[in-house]
Amino acid sequence: MSTPYHPPVKRSIEIAGHKTSISLEPVFWDLLKAIAAEQGVPINALVARIDAERLEAQTPPGLASAIRVWLATMSRR
Repeated sequence: MSTPYHPPVKRSIEIAGHKTSISLEPVFWDLLKAIAAEQGVPINALVARIDAERLEAQTPPGLASAIRVWLATMSRR
């Protein structure tokens, strides 16, 4: 796992057939990759699932924030 104190890294992700850029710190990219592998799904599919969940919120956060919150809540499960 990368050092937790590193500036965000921008990556392109495809969600529902369109590309979007997401900036996350490497530690979050590492966690996403690990959870996707654990669940046997591509990172794009995992991010698409997180995106769908965030859009159901009364006041949806930005996608990068939603990913960080989702990862934080995964550690409590």
